[in-house]
Amino acid sequence: MSDEQTDTGTGWPQPAGPVRPGGPAGEPDPRPDAPDPDELSPLAPQRPAQPSDDEPAAEPGVEPVDDGATVDLSAVSRSGEPPVAGSDGSAEPVVAGRSRWSAAGVMIVALLALLGFTLVVQLKTTSTDPTLGATRQEDLVRILSDLDARENRLQQDIRALEDSQRQLQSGEQGRQAALDEATRRADELGILAGTLPAVGPGLTVQFDAGVKPISANRVLDAVQELRGAGAEAMQISGGDRATVRIIASTYFLDGDNGSLMVEGRRLSGPYTITVIGDPATMRTALNIPGGVVASVRGDGGNVTFGEREVAEVSALHVPIKLEHARPVS
Repeated sequence: MSDEQTDTGTGWPQPAGPVRPGGPAGEPDPRPDAPDPDELSPLAPQRPAQPSDDEPAAEPGVEPVDDGATVDLSAVSRSGEPPVAGSDGSAEPVVAGRSRWSAAGVMIVALLALLGFTLVVQLKTTSTDPTLGATRQEDLVRILSDLDARENRLQQDIRALEDSQRQLQSGEQGRQAALDEATRRADELGILAGTLPAVGPGLTVQFDAGVKPISANRVLDAVQELRGAGAEAMQISGGDRATVRIIASTYFLDGDNGSLMVEGRRLSGPYTITVIGDPATMRTALNIPGGVVASVRGDGGNVTFGEREVAEVSALHVPIKLEHARPVS
């Protein structure tokens, strides 16, 4: 290598002086504003700029570079040769001011990306129907219309079932009311027919014979007066405790020795009629002038009344067996 060439550290020989425009190599630049030749040298130290008040001062030995990074020039030898980092021959310039990703940061970013990808795949899997995804828009509109029509039909079915339920409930209530009324009516008819026992406020009327025995006509008159006064159930008992239920078809006959025949059964005096109804009304009906009490007392007999808060008519009449009549359906 000649004396006119300087080793710059790049391995290529360069002229000793910079090539200046406007003249041959080695001659000075004749322009008055030409820069100093030493300033054009790549290895010449740059004059540091004065830092402003807002900017921090640069560290000694570190020169700013155009791309924002700083290069430590202290690692460069005065001869221009690049420094050797180690025995393996690799060289790396010292660069400061650039952020580097650490292994932990890279791992966190990878995990976050994997988690986001998993969530997206799961959402697409659960919310996307492959069948509907491949369906045309017209088919989707038709499916939606069919679903709306089905919903309307179901709503109509619900309303119809609710109406049927209300009608059934109303019918059940009506049937129950009719059943209760029929039961009440049957009980009343059973009491009137003598097939059912009855209890309630009432009266006892005892007939004692005098000079003349108590005739069947006097007993029949008493029964008629009691029915006219609102008697609902009656029975007649003899001195021998024989009891017969009095109904609409009951008949009375005079028997031997002052006895009384009721429905074919012989009763001996004194006779006691137990009746259910308003006691005061029935007593007044029997005591009317010229009535039953006056007639019996006129024959030498006596009539005794006894009011009962609860009078019991327990004798029953055998139901009549119908041969020709039947209820109308």
